[in-house]
Amino acid sequence: MNLVKNIRETAKNVLLNEAKAIEQMSHLIDQEFESTVSAILECKGRVVVSGIGKSAIVASKITATLNSTGTPSMYMHAADAIHGDLGMLRKEDIVLLLSKSGNTPEIKVLIPLIRRAGCKLIGMVSSTDSDLGRQADYVLNATIEEEACPLNLAPTTSTTVHMALGDALAVCLLESRGFTSEDFAKFHPGGSLGKQLYLKVSDIYPNNQCPVVLIDASIEEIILEMTTKRLGATAVVDEKQKLKGIITDGDLRRMLNTKNAPGKVTAESIMSANPRTVDKECFATQALAIMQQNNITQVIVAEKDNILGFVHLHDLLKEGII
Repeated sequence: MNLVKNIRETAKNVLLNEAKAIEQMSHLIDQEFESTVSAILECKGRVVVSGIGKSAIVASKITATLNSTGTPSMYMHAADAIHGDLGMLRKEDIVLLLSKSGNTPEIKVLIPLIRRAGCKLIGMVSSTDSDLGRQADYVLNATIEEEACPLNLAPTTSTTVHMALGDALAVCLLESRGFTSEDFAKFHPGGSLGKQLYLKVSDIYPNNQCPVVLIDASIEEIILEMTTKRLGATAVVDEKQKLKGIITDGDLRRMLNTKNAPGKVTAESIMSANPRTVDKECFATQALAIMQQNNITQVIVAEKDNILGFVHLHDLLKEGII
């Protein structure tokens, strides 16, 4: 096998070709695109996305993106459609059909069958003067000058452009629906991404012990509480159990560096007053932001002056937030 003499140059040319095609496509976004978005927003059913060959793979990706951003969608392979899968269509659905040429046999057969099902048809096509381009109710123009393939045959630039246009469609629908990060979290509960969007402080702190000492506690009591609860800190409260401060490992080290005799030290004398706190309904990412901004490794969970518990940096590491 002979290697291409200049692999880097070939790779760069492919990327530049596809980037140029996407940039040129931005000038093709017109009223027809807006009408397509409006039609999908008014659709009472699902967006059924279909294609053949490489376009089918892109169609599958667009389906996933639409579903995850608030637009109910279903994937239908064009070849399988004409062998029974057309049964999934309902007249309230709208079909998004992808094709570079718009003239492949499966596409030609499928178009009248979609019409017979009573569905509106959107054509995402690189040749608007094609069967699909002429017969679609809405046309998303994905015209390209040439493929990145040196033979101008393998679907490369065309599939990239189709995928980018699908992303543009999904994002426009997302914004039009007022889709929020909270909505996104409902559809992405798994993994670290989902946890960043839904995990709250209240999901974490009950799993930790809550080290607390009174303001007149001795150094021995402080060390014992911090050692047994193993969070590297303890809250300090008054006789009414109201939060007054926090003592960390660092406070203990600084105390030992002073000339004060440990036996005369109380919690009140070494604590940091007005400690940073978070509400239990805060997202874990907010707790992380507070720790990062203040260069601390734990934060107290409290309601007004009533301490509920602690969230430690290690908790967020374990949950995959970091």
